[in-house]
Amino acid sequence: MVRHIVMFWLKETTPEIITETIKLLKSMEGRIPGLVTIEAGSDVIGDERSCDICLNCLFTDLSALKNYRTHPVHLPVQAHMHRVRERSASADYIV
Repeated sequence: MVRHIVMFWLKETTPEIITETIKLLKSMEGRIPGLVTIEAGSDVIGDERSCDICLNCLFTDLSALKNYRTHPVHLPVQAHMHRVRERSASADYIV
């Protein structure tokens, strides 16, 4: 299994943008082969180290993670994230 975590800092942090973005991220659940679980949520602490939204996914293996990157369900979500994010950071590791 491979854990895929992405932290996003958004250009605008209105409740509408955060809600829409989290809903869009979660919309991939059950629609991409090898994507076992997906969680997305907004930060509740709000300190200087906090990101705005965190995505946490579990994939069956590295091949599934690689396929996710170009899957037709993921591509519009990725395009949305590129429009709304100021920056992001990610980590992928074997569990």
